[in-house]
Amino acid sequence: MEKQLQQYLIEAQKTIKETSKYIISQALRLHEIEPKEKSLNNLVSEVDITAEHMLVEMLSKVLPEAGFITEENSTLQQKKEFTWVIDPLDGTTNFLHGLPFYSISVGLLHHDEPVLGIVHDVARNEQFYGYKNGGAFVDGKQLNITSSKQLIESLIVMGFFYNETDVLEQFLNIIRRLVNECRGFRRLGSAALDLAYVAAGRCDGFFEFNLNAWDVCAGALLVTEAGGCISDFNGTNNYIFGKQIIAAREGTYQQLLSLIKKEIKNI
Repeated sequence: MEKQLQQYLIEAQKTIKETSKYIISQALRLHEIEPKEKSLNNLVSEVDITAEHMLVEMLSKVLPEAGFITEENSTLQQKKEFTWVIDPLDGTTNFLHGLPFYSISVGLLHHDEPVLGIVHDVARNEQFYGYKNGGAFVDGKQLNITSSKQLIESLIVMGFFYNETDVLEQFLNIIRRLVNECRGFRRLGSAALDLAYVAAGRCDGFFEFNLNAWDVCAGALLVTEAGGCISDFNGTNNYIFGKQIIAAREGTYQQLLSLIKKEIKNI
């Protein structure tokens, strides 16, 4: 399968670069774009929808027998032996406010296992990519985060959520703990890029609740191929469809998981 994945990767990279050019062109006309709210603080724009159409159309030619899971439901949502998992614009709120931290995320599942992932930083024109057993890279440079860090030395990235107020207090407790137990923490606004940054060693750990497969599929593959640790909040591998994820370098991962297990109940 390795040669197949290499070819799928090359073709998908071309597709993503074309889509990125479109998104950049739309960043010049933000004042004309009228977003819609799918749910509380969960925005979608014409740019998300058009970008998704572009990706689906072109990736359908790369692997015609594949199914699709996409954020904006622009095509039939169907899992098959191979399934493309697409977020056409991860970080829509950042994009609409002119904050240059948003990405295109494209992952490929084989029987629900991530085997290929690409996260393209649109504003910086920087691409993170990899495939199963082939390593992870950013613009040709291989990523490796096998060195260990303790939590107290680590920069942690996290994501807030808006529609699960019953567990908000538990997450605030984690933040209170992290203030004293890590080097610092950030909320950047694109889960796909957060995971890519963990894979690149730019931050040492990431966690978030209430995510979807399109948020994490590609980035999760990058973390594992770079040598990082990844799981759900229970320490198991139900992080693609389980709506919760922890990803970190060794050492940081174990301590962050332990802290989260102490604070998070019944989710």
